[in-house]
Amino acid sequence: MIRPPDPPLSDGVVALRPWRRDDVAVLPGLINGDPEIERWLELMPSPYTKKDAREWVARATEAWRTGLFLPFAVLDAKTGEVAGGLGFNSLDAESASGEIGYWLSAGARGRGLTTRALRLVTLWGFDALGLERIQVRAEEENVASCRVAAKAGYRREGVIRSSRYNPRLGRRMNFVLYSALPGEIQA
Repeated sequence: MIRPPDPPLSDGVVALRPWRRDDVAVLPGLINGDPEIERWLELMPSPYTKKDAREWVARATEAWRTGLFLPFAVLDAKTGEVAGGLGFNSLDAESASGEIGYWLSAGARGRGLTTRALRLVTLWGFDALGLERIQVRAEEENVASCRVAAKAGYRREGVIRSSRYNPRLGRRMNFVLYSALPGEIQA
């Protein structure tokens, strides 16, 4: 079991905390009707229902107990409103590495929240989890997600070609691989 940070991670602009039951009510409104989420997150149900949200929050809560993945709700620290999600999609204790994924609702984009959240969780991963390598994969044509990784201080390593089929795009996806090592990301 990995304990969530207490107090939640925050830089005063963005905050990260585990998902809670009361988030179920807001998740469908953040996700449905957003063409960017629909386009790039092909594994996310569409339409996204309250049932999907309940199942996600239950899985996210259990994930903290098992340590297989560590999902955070991304909040606007000033309003406390949920703006999106970010977290470790996978952790490998043996290699002391992890991979982070993220999404942000349309209304919260363009303010640097994702970049700030990525920095916070990366530094936490190095400090609290003892990771030695953290990576991000972003679809090559998803310029905004690639930009977030670069702005957060991650280094571009290359492209993983034809990595996975996206039925919504009707094609296989190429992922740009970014990585960070301890000491490379600044708060």
